[in-house]
Amino acid sequence: MSRRGLFGSALMAAGAATAGVVAGRLTAPEQADDRRTEPFHGPHQAGIATIAQAHAIFLSCDVAKPDRGVLRELLAGWTETAAALTAGHRVPDSPGTAAGFSNHTDFASDLDPARLTVTFGLGPAVFDDRFGLADRRPQHLQPLPGFPDDALNSAWTGGDVLAQICADDPQIVSHAFRALRARLPGLGRMRWTQHGFLGRPAGGGTPRNMFGHKDGTANARPGTREFDDTVWATADTEPEWFRGGTYLVFRKIRMKTADWDMLPLAEQNRIIGRRRGDGAPLHGSDEFDPVDLEARGPDGELAIAPAAHIRLVNGIPMFRRGYNYDYGTLLATATAATEEVAPHDHPAGTDPNHTHGGHNSLDAGLLFAAYMNNPPEQFIRAQHAMAGTDLLNGVIQHTGSAFFAMPPGMKEGEPVAAGLGL
Repeated sequence: MSRRGLFGSALMAAGAATAGVVAGRLTAPEQADDRRTEPFHGPHQAGIATIAQAHAIFLSCDVAKPDRGVLRELLAGWTETAAALTAGHRVPDSPGTAAGFSNHTDFASDLDPARLTVTFGLGPAVFDDRFGLADRRPQHLQPLPGFPDDALNSAWTGGDVLAQICADDPQIVSHAFRALRARLPGLGRMRWTQHGFLGRPAGGGTPRNMFGHKDGTANARPGTREFDDTVWATADTEPEWFRGGTYLVFRKIRMKTADWDMLPLAEQNRIIGRRRGDGAPLHGSDEFDPVDLEARGPDGELAIAPAAHIRLVNGIPMFRRGYNYDYGTLLATATAATEEVAPHDHPAGTDPNHTHGGHNSLDAGLLFAAYMNNPPEQFIRAQHAMAGTDLLNGVIQHTGSAFFAMPPGMKEGEPVAAGLGL
């Protein structure tokens, strides 16, 4: 590659790395802040059961050519790079790197790995005819169906290969993204990136989403039988190479924070079915009280409304490890001369000539990342339960979507998805 090409790629990487936000979904009170590295090798990929780090980038790319050798080289190169970075080592150079050039940038020199994890996934199209892998397709890896309330942008949807990059230092995350991107020329093309961050309560506890509610209360705890039964693919119907892996459903969910902030607290709680302050179900006194769908309030009405979010998804297990994001104003409307605002009510005494401050163009919300072993009975079932009736639908939009099979872990010297026999 020419010097001009290298500089052009570096500029592209810099432009792709923007600040984001996250609310991860691990409820374990222990925070492993003193553990600066996470093991890369093992029976399962790191970054799933790992206690959620403070920052994340999700990178989706497409394989450059319908060539099995290209897919093999991409996965092997990314695995080599990730194994080095998570251990705190230098970025390995790509094969054929010209004298005087290096993939190592010193961008993260003298920084520790900050619990960096890099977790890889394969999209449904990898198992189409392009690579001759149709007989090795994981059982449930089909494109997700459309849902009635979707407002998907194709720029934030799909992809052949995913890298989920998480660490407690945003510079380490950006460095890892840049190193993976450097292995793409000739092998893959970036499709989309999403950036998130996580605010962790002091002493542990459940993180909060952009609506201020605790998010992930019902998560199973890693290391338990409930977690294993929810997440890891072990069924005999799965191909042998995929057992010990899992599925990831990724959704970019725009949350209409300005509209939400204008709702009374009681209405916010009614929409979710929990109290915003302590996370307890509306009939309970503690965040982790069992949800009682038959409980009634002093007025005799159901404590949890018929269309409350937690009622509709109750009993559908998924392991949520998502992140908040805040991109400010949508690019499409950032320079708009007028404000388009949907019809809505105002409190008594509101000036009829008031303006809305541009809040309809805000793009903030949740990078929903849920791991599971039976998507039809987990995420897809939940989405159908929510469609059209969930009170939450009025203040959110699903604007991006992707679905990946996350292979099992690797032994030292093996590439990710070694069992595919590429």
